[in-house]
Order: sequence, then C-alpha cells, then structure tokens
Amino acid sequence: MEILKQRIISDGTEIGTEIVKVDSFLNHQLDVSLFLEIGKEIKRRFSDCEINKILTIESSGIAIAALTALYFDNIPVVFAKKTQPSTMTEDFYGAPIKSFTKGTVSIARVSKQYLSSKDKVLIIDDFLAHGEAAGGLARLVEEAGGTVCGIAAVIEKEFQGGSARLRQAGYRVDSLAVIEKIDNGKIFFKES
Repeated sequence: MEILKQRIISDGTEIGTEIVKVDSFLNHQLDVSLFLEIGKEIKRRFSDCEINKILTIESSGIAIAALTALYFDNIPVVFAKKTQPSTMTEDFYGAPIKSFTKGTVSIARVSKQYLSSKDKVLIIDDFLAHGEAAGGLARLVEEAGGTVCGIAAVIEKEFQGGSARLRQAGYRVDSLAVIEKIDNGKIFFKES
C-alpha cells in the first residue's frame, strides 16, 4: 500500500535496527483518513472471505479494526483486553502474549459471550513483528471453536519472523506494508 509506505518514510522514526516509531499517525495520534484507506484496502484483500467478526487487541488495533468494519457491512469488532477488569465477571478465553517492545507478558482476554463456533474472524494487528499478538488472538478464536479467516497487519517487520511462523501454522497473513530491514537509518520495504 503505497500511501502507507510513504507515510512511514515521511513521518516514521527508526530506532536502531528493530523499531519503527509511527506514533504521529498510527499508535498515539490517529490519522483517521489514512485509517479509512487502510480499512478499504483490508476489505479488498479479504473480499473472498465470509467474515462476520473482526478481532484485535487493545489498544492500537481498535481504531483500525473499527474503521475496517465499516467496509465489511459494519460487522462487530471485538478486542482482547490485556488486563482483567473488575467488570469482566463472566468466563473468558485467554492466551499469553509477549510484548517485545514492552518486555512484558500479558494474558489477552475475550469474554466467551463475544466469540463462538459460528464466528469467521479476521484478526487485525497494527504491527506484526514476532507474531505473538496475532498468534495469541488466533488461539482465542480456535479455543472458541471459530474460524480464523486471516490476519491483516498494517505494518509488518518481516525480518523478525512473525509472518513466517504464522504462515507455517496455516494462517493466511496479508500485510499492507512489509519492512524487510532497517539499515543505517533507512527503512527498506519488500516489493509487492
């Protein structure tokens, strides 16, 4: 997705050889116009699937998932919570997810009333690096007996191996901007 790549180049910041900071439009301040284009492109790429629910994890994926749902006829968006709120008194599906940027492990939780065996789910991830979040969300869907139709990542850092691991596990993965490497302060994208 060329508009996204250009935005990463113009407004993103590389930190070392592993991190791309895109807070100005994706993770802290949100560019809603760009998110609408992202949602439209995700719909185009997954138009062959009968998706009836979108799943993401708090917090950066929520806005992208919500705007993407508009293009899938306003299907429900569910987001996994990283901590158990006092209001989550019902049973839930849970999966451990390691955050490499934060150095933490949390349990992603989704109430059992929001995932079922009838669900055909598209997982949306803002960043796909090691594949921990997307893999954990896929486990939640499978625990509920649902079907993972695919994983859509906005930005993928291919060099960290997450998409390869997810594909080896049998998941369809489609990323809008794939970074092959970060070298000497420059981002190199995979040609599509």
